[in-house]
Amino acid sequence: MGRSVLRRLREDGHAVRTLLRPARASPNLPRGVSTEVTLSSLLDPRGLRASLVGVEAVIHLAGSEKQAGREDPMAADVEGTRNLAAAAADAGVRRILYLSHLGANRASAYPLMRAKSLAEEHIRQCGVPSTILRPGAVFGPGDSFTTWLAMGLAISPLVFPIPGDGSTLLQPLWVEDLATCITWALEEPATSGQIYEIGGPEFLTFLQIVRLVMQVTGTRRILAPVRPPYLRAAAWVAERLLPRPPLTTIWLDYLAANRTAEVGTLPRVFRLQPARMEQHLDHLRGRNWGWDLLGRQFRPQAEE
Repeated sequence: MGRSVLRRLREDGHAVRTLLRPARASPNLPRGVSTEVTLSSLLDPRGLRASLVGVEAVIHLAGSEKQAGREDPMAADVEGTRNLAAAAADAGVRRILYLSHLGANRASAYPLMRAKSLAEEHIRQCGVPSTILRPGAVFGPGDSFTTWLAMGLAISPLVFPIPGDGSTLLQPLWVEDLATCITWALEEPATSGQIYEIGGPEFLTFLQIVRLVMQVTGTRRILAPVRPPYLRAAAWVAERLLPRPPLTTIWLDYLAANRTAEVGTLPRVFRLQPARMEQHLDHLRGRNWGWDLLGRQFRPQAEE
């Protein structure tokens, strides 16, 4: 998401500073796009204040989703967002846009959804005008959704497990459409103080999405329904054995309930007709996803 938003902001003529946390690997920034870079953890208030000097608006995309099993969402999402919001207020930032999740709710049974809701509260209470977007499952090159599905399918021996009957409804949103919404919301004063739940133009079951990924990647597997508690146990083990597992407890939490929004929000509020999922899956073609998954376990993780 960060790469797409960065490109869109530069295309619109904005000067951009990118906040990255310190890491061993080189940051995965888009080629040919100029940006200032500053390094700081979200848990470092002093580093955040220094990074925000001269900044007019903050787009907060960071979260714990890609650190499943190794990072507490309460620390990464809640404490990190509280620090960033406080630093933004101290630095005189004029606007914050926060990317949350469909299903964010303080009373949720799922840790990530509770964390996102608490993070939203810190954004709203910091005193800086803010906009909160709650998107559906975002897909595109380098995502944590379709690419990891492709990897999981590639390494599955003939049978691919599906949580329950695979009937959970999702509303996939193309990353470039999300980037358009973010940049438009940042420039539109009427979106200040608002929370928008957004998704793509169609409701798809998880089973339909898996079959679509299989079709695009040319993978043939038997799709077998498995009770979620068994998959959760497998995900717990995978998170502790692999640096970047294809199956995580966070994704199982996400698939435990329908994640949909009103279909007309993007055309009505953002004047955008979102793309259908099947139109933008070319990033899955022509790759050996099994080898890709293996390589990711040994490469230092870069900021994405």
